[in-house]
Amino acid sequence: MRVLLIDDHALFRVGLLELLERRGIEVIDAVGDSDVGLRLTRDCAPDVVLLDLRMPGPGGLAILKQIRTEGLDRCVAMLTTSTEEADLIASLQAGANGYLLKDMEPDELVAALTDIVAGKTVVAPELTGILARAVRQEPEPAPKQPAPSDLTPREQEILCHLAAGQSNKAIARELGISDGTVKLHVKAILRKLAVHSRVEAAVMAVEQGLCARD
Repeated sequence: MRVLLIDDHALFRVGLLELLERRGIEVIDAVGDSDVGLRLTRDCAPDVVLLDLRMPGPGGLAILKQIRTEGLDRCVAMLTTSTEEADLIASLQAGANGYLLKDMEPDELVAALTDIVAGKTVVAPELTGILARAVRQEPEPAPKQPAPSDLTPREQEILCHLAAGQSNKAIARELGISDGTVKLHVKAILRKLAVHSRVEAAVMAVEQGLCARD
């Protein structure tokens, strides 16, 4: 397998070159300049081009599009830190044969390159869920909304004491527990209701009618 690496980060470029060569992969060159990378892509016929997505000047996506515009029959794998859905979809739509992450294990990277050269389209395993959702055109799942039902019975009881305007000490005396225990319960209540103060929690309890009035 003959690989061309185009990446503007010199330390990463040199490290990856050595890693691939130790695994018996021929690295044609490892360059940080997009124009040089395009020339080598044309002239050296690599089996796969490993292309950084984020680079100064023409980014990796622009280089990929140029390779496809020129009709060069080269496998191209984007190698990036980006896990953004937009970057993944844009790369595949532009003709990338793979979308790989820079923190992949070395053996996983080599296996992915082998599959790409064999004609497969490879996406980093961490991104398959994002890809599947995009293909189905599903929106990103909405974050779970806080709900009073998430509170334990004791937390609901303490919330009602908060709504009555009682202090931690008063609540502790009435329930026969320590001030520290009340503080822990109050902290859990604020977290579960996604509010920042006991006043906000009390207002929510009153507005939603969570506590029976005497």
